[in-house]
Amino acid sequence: MSRWIGAVLLLVILAGCSSGPRTFQPANPIAPDRVSHQAWDRIVQAHVHDGQVDYPAIQADGTLDGYVRALNRIDPTRLANRQDQLAFWINAYNAFAVQGILDHYSPMTLWGRYRYFIGRDYQVGGTTINLYDLERQALIEQFHEPLMHFAIVCASTSCPKLQPWAYQPEQLDRQLVHVAKAFINDPTRNRFDRTQKVAALSMIFKWFESDFAGAAGSVLAYIARYVDDSKLAEELTQPGYRIEYLEYDWSLNGIAPKELARVGGS
Repeated sequence: MSRWIGAVLLLVILAGCSSGPRTFQPANPIAPDRVSHQAWDRIVQAHVHDGQVDYPAIQADGTLDGYVRALNRIDPTRLANRQDQLAFWINAYNAFAVQGILDHYSPMTLWGRYRYFIGRDYQVGGTTINLYDLERQALIEQFHEPLMHFAIVCASTSCPKLQPWAYQPEQLDRQLVHVAKAFINDPTRNRFDRTQKVAALSMIFKWFESDFAGAAGSVLAYIARYVDDSKLAEELTQPGYRIEYLEYDWSLNGIAPKELARVGGS
């Protein structure tokens, strides 16, 4: 019972005390046409393999520190267009999520999730933001793009896989479709029993149901856009399928830093 009371209290906290930045005033700003995600691209190319993150190697590399500092010198509202801004915020989320693990935060427990998503602030454009507000305020409310849910990665096994490349404005549409298809067709994250007509789905589709349903009419209709099997896609748009949600695995999506291994989910 105490577990559920704690979950309810956490939801109240999340709903009532969180807001994202509206204006940015970076010191020593980077000009919009000089913004680059090459450093993040190099980090994930070197240290992410099939979604598994080598956190100790990223920590030893040291490149992430410079990339995160650069994010604080960028005013995202001055970037050229929607694609530039959306790619910026997705890369920022993923970089901060990795930084949080290196800073010994962890979403593996209920209290750990509060500290990881709410209790740890990051610097963007001269102001502070946490992961929760970045997702809700900077991404969902600003862009209304359900595909971003398959691109941001909160360092957990049931999350979408962290990709070995940065999101780039000129490739963003293709990249987002790629990660959506990879996530939706991954049987460890979503399964479809066509005999019983049961769709066992990731909790992501429950947590953000309004985003998917708003874009396609229903969660299953949205999923049908990206499933590989055309016959299954047709079935999912017809009445009769029942949805079940899979338990979310909050364990770390890779090799833990030594310090995190000692402190666990605290």
